[in-house]
Amino acid sequence: MTHTAPQPAPKPWYRQLYVHVLIAIVVGVLLGWWRPELGEAMQPIGTTFIAAMKMLIGPIVFLTIIGGIANVADLKKVGITGLKALTYFQLGTIAALVIGLVAINVTRLGAGVHARPESLHANGDAQQYIADGAGQHWWELFTHLVPESFFGAFVDGDILQIIFLAVLFGIAVKAVGPVGEPIIAGVNRLTEVVFKVLGFVMKAAPLGAFGAMAYAVGAFGVSTLSSLGTLIALFYGTSLFFVVVVLGGVLAGYVRLNVFRLFRYFKEEFLLVLGTSTAEPALPGLMRKLTALGADRATVGLVVPTGYSFNLDGAAIYLSLAALYIAQATDTPLSLGQQLGLLAVMLLTSKGAAGVAGGGFIALTATLSTIGTVPAAGIMLIFGIDKFMSECRALVNFYGNAVATLVIAKWDGALDVERARAVLADPTGAATLAAAPDPADHGDPAPADSPTTTGKTAPAENAVDQVIR
Repeated sequence: MTHTAPQPAPKPWYRQLYVHVLIAIVVGVLLGWWRPELGEAMQPIGTTFIAAMKMLIGPIVFLTIIGGIANVADLKKVGITGLKALTYFQLGTIAALVIGLVAINVTRLGAGVHARPESLHANGDAQQYIADGAGQHWWELFTHLVPESFFGAFVDGDILQIIFLAVLFGIAVKAVGPVGEPIIAGVNRLTEVVFKVLGFVMKAAPLGAFGAMAYAVGAFGVSTLSSLGTLIALFYGTSLFFVVVVLGGVLAGYVRLNVFRLFRYFKEEFLLVLGTSTAEPALPGLMRKLTALGADRATVGLVVPTGYSFNLDGAAIYLSLAALYIAQATDTPLSLGQQLGLLAVMLLTSKGAAGVAGGGFIALTATLSTIGTVPAAGIMLIFGIDKFMSECRALVNFYGNAVATLVIAKWDGALDVERARAVLADPTGAATLAAAPDPADHGDPAPADSPTTTGKTAPAENAVDQVIR
């Protein structure tokens, strides 16, 4: 029989972090609209918080992947799960790209712009993004996978390289048998410490959201929104269709879960992503809550970090919309075959849009440079509104990875679907989680020294539980 410790009473709504973040977003928008110069001056607050979060993402990804691999009894299962995840990621990316292509071909928003490529001059950040994108090649996704040094990946914050190192390290620790057990125990303890630091940083989330939103509205203004509002609306509408219909259909048809209840379940992370315009600060909360839903910890630890580099549905929709909009706006005709070729290139370049400043622009430029028919300077047509589309990109990426993890866990037989339904059906979550078994407990008693002892929560999971409450 599983015994659980009494759960603390949930905090009143006015003390919840997501309420504070929501208030901070509204105040930031109002300040940026009322005093644009003052709102623009708030940029350091937002960037400092995001930098603090990114500082911890590398260690969290590294430790959780090692812990996930170490807790799998058969290393063969790790490889099978990885292949399943990569297959799903590619199928999801193709679906997102196709939906974006269809949407922009049907609406043809750029057809009446008639921009002359020679009159488009890039400057500032845009010029650097074009230069970085033009110098990239499709095969660099694979050659860039290996870092020049072990610590270089952490210094650069390159998630893809960190994942590569973590998988190698996790397999090696598992392969050496009893010799690696002290290392696994050390990884579990270090994970707890890192998540405790994350809990401290998360207390500043409202400040980070305030600074980011005040700067966005103050620097770019409402006029920027209205000038290309139709393209922004199309992007948001297409993204909403993809999340609700495509992802929601997969979730309902295969996992038998309701996507709208999933929205409510991730409301704290939703507001955090909305306020900071990046999905990275929500990664720890995503992993914690997926585990609480009943997904196996090892599967969550492997699929979620990998998805943050390989499963970028929001970036894929953005790339297809933006590339075709620029082609239409510059009167560059593209046949169906050329558009399909564009899609094939974007399957690779979209993977470079994660965790890099201006990653969306760099991936877009790399795509246009590879094709060679659409002028890369055309990105200046949408440079001013990119900030207002980055929130949507991040939100779609976030929900895409949440659904992907649930699908892979169900595919692997590593998801307690009944528990997931019970948790999603409970608006507070507290009562359900108190009665639910540990996600790593599948009915067999765990050893006393196991990080997933029956009736108890792993130290790292306890630490994560405190982060966003």
